[in-house]
Amino acid sequence: MKAEKIIGPKEIEEILADQLVTGLAEYNRSSSSLFISSLTAGLEIGFSVFLMGIVYTLFHGKMEEAYLHVALAFSYPIGFLLVVIGRSELFTEHTNLALYPILERKKSILQLFQLWGTILAGNLLGGFLIGAFLCWIGPAMEIISVEAFIHLADKMLKFDYTVILGSALLAGWLMGLLSWLLSAAKETISRIMIVIIITAVIGMGGLHHSIVGSVEIFAGLLLSPEIGWADYLPVQLLAILGNLIGGTFFVATLKYSHVISADE
Repeated sequence: MKAEKIIGPKEIEEILADQLVTGLAEYNRSSSSLFISSLTAGLEIGFSVFLMGIVYTLFHGKMEEAYLHVALAFSYPIGFLLVVIGRSELFTEHTNLALYPILERKKSILQLFQLWGTILAGNLLGGFLIGAFLCWIGPAMEIISVEAFIHLADKMLKFDYTVILGSALLAGWLMGLLSWLLSAAKETISRIMIVIIITAVIGMGGLHHSIVGSVEIFAGLLLSPEIGWADYLPVQLLAILGNLIGGTFFVATLKYSHVISADE
């Protein structure tokens, strides 16, 4: 009887190699393919806002605020599951993935910004489209109240700019770790659990994710006269910047430096 081969966890060098291959593959895609995939991700991520809006509408005033907060946090991962497991392109996954080919000197800084720009543009446009659609279909079907959309927007807008930047940094850091851990996982169920756990932490912390947050604030902007572009734009820019810092420095740069140091 043959002994079964025991497959152990991936070594850190293997994870970095997988991340590098994945990052390079995105650079080699056509701009149109990358944009359509990122537009799809922007649309799909809106299902997080869809489910959170339904949960808030159903249970606000009927459930203690602490329990409602937890329920909203565990509604948050649905859009990420659709995007990540479905392999659409999400900006906050590429803050670190796109940097490894730069650190390996296989791609240029200009190519990096072109890649980020294409993915971010597609994500934001998809988010605007799904946000506008949800603002119509939710109240029309009486499954999401206008109050729910405004609540989700207000919780993103109520902080000082320095707090928003720090919050976005943590969200970007977690999303970079999500990408890293997905490369370490071998089975679909493991990948699903990683996505749920990491994104639920972002939801529980109310952290600023530049794509989900964009949908939340944009929906509030459409429905509340008290929210305008002057509220949306600074928060969105800080969320993007913080997500970039979190993913590029605290994941890509540190992980890469760790592996390279170990090899010397």
